[in-house]
Amino acid sequence: MKKLVVFMTLALMAGAGAASAQKQNITLEDIWTKRTFSPKGIGALRSMADGEHYCTMSRTGIAKYSYATGEKVEDVCLFGGPDMHKKAKPLPPMESYAFSADEQKILLSSGFEPLYRHSGVSDYYIYDIKEKTFTKISNEGKQRLTTLSPDGTKVAFVRDNNLYWMDLETLEEHAITTDGKVNEVINGTTDWVYEEEFAITQGFQWSPDSKKIAYMRFDESRVKEYNMQTWGGLYPQDYRFKYPKAGEDNSKVEMWVYDLDNAKASRIASTDKTWEYIPRFQWTPGGTLTYMLMNRLQNHMQILTSEGKMLYKEKCDTYVDVPDTWQFITVGKGKKAQEQMLITSERDGYRHIYLYGMDGKLVNQVTSGNWEVCDVPGIDVKNQRLYYTSREHGAINKSLFVIGFDGNGKRCLNHSAANMEKIYEHNGLKYSWGNQTNGYLAGTHNVTFSEGCKYYICTYSNANMPPAYTLHNSRGTLVKVLQNNSDLQGKMVDYGTQRKNFGTFKTSTGTELNYYMIAPEELTTHHSPLTTKKYPVLIYVYGGPGNQQVSDSYGHSDYYWYHMLAEQGYVVFCFDGRGTGGRGTKFKKQTYGDLGRMECEDAIEAAKWLGQQSWVDKDRIGIWGWSFGGYLSTLSLLKGNDVFKTAIAVAPVMNWRYYDNIYTERFLGLPKDNAKGYDENSPLNFADRLQGNYLLIHGTGDDNVHFQNSAEMVDKLQRAGKHFEFQIYPNKNHSIYDATGNTRLNLYQLMTDFILRKL
Repeated sequence: MKKLVVFMTLALMAGAGAASAQKQNITLEDIWTKRTFSPKGIGALRSMADGEHYCTMSRTGIAKYSYATGEKVEDVCLFGGPDMHKKAKPLPPMESYAFSADEQKILLSSGFEPLYRHSGVSDYYIYDIKEKTFTKISNEGKQRLTTLSPDGTKVAFVRDNNLYWMDLETLEEHAITTDGKVNEVINGTTDWVYEEEFAITQGFQWSPDSKKIAYMRFDESRVKEYNMQTWGGLYPQDYRFKYPKAGEDNSKVEMWVYDLDNAKASRIASTDKTWEYIPRFQWTPGGTLTYMLMNRLQNHMQILTSEGKMLYKEKCDTYVDVPDTWQFITVGKGKKAQEQMLITSERDGYRHIYLYGMDGKLVNQVTSGNWEVCDVPGIDVKNQRLYYTSREHGAINKSLFVIGFDGNGKRCLNHSAANMEKIYEHNGLKYSWGNQTNGYLAGTHNVTFSEGCKYYICTYSNANMPPAYTLHNSRGTLVKVLQNNSDLQGKMVDYGTQRKNFGTFKTSTGTELNYYMIAPEELTTHHSPLTTKKYPVLIYVYGGPGNQQVSDSYGHSDYYWYHMLAEQGYVVFCFDGRGTGGRGTKFKKQTYGDLGRMECEDAIEAAKWLGQQSWVDKDRIGIWGWSFGGYLSTLSLLKGNDVFKTAIAVAPVMNWRYYDNIYTERFLGLPKDNAKGYDENSPLNFADRLQGNYLLIHGTGDDNVHFQNSAEMVDKLQRAGKHFEFQIYPNKNHSIYDATGNTRLNLYQLMTDFILRKL
């Protein structure tokens, strides 16, 4: 057996009878209906403009806290109770909030109704803090993306595919556009594929002086429709929406600017045969509109001003990712003040931070090295410092750093062992901390900064510890523990679930891949010989381009499902193969043009490596995945029918020709130019190779990976005379979930039963 390489572990030291206590067994009801293992968090954190206070939202209202102490200062807004004004009517539950610039008014939303996976419509209210009154913005129907102007006197919103603005003093609506029409023209928001693949839903922005609104207009009349039937009435209903599949027409997109003073709109830019996409746009602090262009193959990107001035361009032989960070800052004061553009790019082989001047010239590459920047949560313009997270301590970790704009003065702000002792000093448990780098702990650090970056709130977790929320000053000094989830940590002890370990293995070609493993307790304790029993293994895989599943972070629901399976005697194993993220562009982009081949080879290699271990029953290795993972688990079972006994595929792609064009063409090019890349690794072409046990699951209301994929696979398997199991979830989308949790419970009951029967 190859020695397990552990990157970071959290080991409980025996004490207070914990080691000898009878471990409780996990049930699916614990996970999905009772929410036994759900961590506590901090709801809707917002920094106040003074940088000294922050607000959070709960079911009862919005509360204000001090950054200096972490203590509550006041209730800013109560959604019920004696503090409400007598004129205020009872309110429905509130779901989000935003302050006006002077922080005297709050925009609230309620009654969210989803449209696609990431967007929907809501009712919106304005709360006047001084008068303590709630006012509904409009009675003309629910709106989308309602946003306060920077001066706090107006809002803009989308309704029925048209863009409006409203004066909050008079509540009078003004239509900016009137040509919006379902499945034809969209104003102020984006079409399905932009929302899903470019992660942009808000298609309008106020100018800094509140006098103009830049907005996108989508003409999707040429885009072909996908039709989904929904059930529930006497006759099924047809739901039609525009969905551009690989090689098919996109929406024609235009950028417009509307001037509120003269009520006129001017077109700034539009897509064409050369520039197919406008994935981003924003105003600079000085009021210049900038926008991003990409070509159809997404290997050429430009950033321009509304006057046509080139600020940035990037090309690649494969594809250029839309920057995770793209922001304008003002450096200096008075006559010396200059606007600069901060952007992340993979141009040197790893994602790093760059500063450019408004003349398009590079000011400085702020970070460099053979590791990746994750995000830039804090920009301290006054002191010219950036706060960023990165994979500098290994691809599975996410560490926090501060660095000067000039690239000097870099310092790690990760939790120290001393900090962790303070965080957990009240829960009665003692810990042993491992894998320290210069006294700092690995794991996953996510942070939210105050205005001006004087303070930050860190959310820290690792593989075997739920999130801990802590308040710090800019130097990293711990101010207060806000939430340590020690009660959940205690439950993890009671249920014996702190057994997620990390390691690496090498494929036959010498590629080293990261993995994590959750195994039965008797296999992971040093008291048991490892060769006396052989265990079945279930591999979990996603494997899509740039994705990472192996990270030293809290795993939420599936973490406990895997432990439940471990209680039943199964080893759960997950790896990140070639094409995944966190290890630079050479590792990530090697699957370009040939999606699925290397990923499937690595899954088979993982199964073969596991089969060589003395503690694995090589005849009982299974694999499961969702979405891209469902595609990969299916392909692996068919191509690796000599190593895999069982596979489960949830909502899988079966043919990349059936999936949307922005995602698919980014990694495969156009179907007409790369038919081999589209077809050679389609599971549909290998249906006759099925030998093992196969469970296929799909929701009929999946607007992302269409039910068409599984319907086609079922037909192929039936024609090949193969036996398999198939579960349909009527009207359920890609997540196969409902608010009660019962659908997700049913899904995991189904999969658990299949594993127990077939693996």
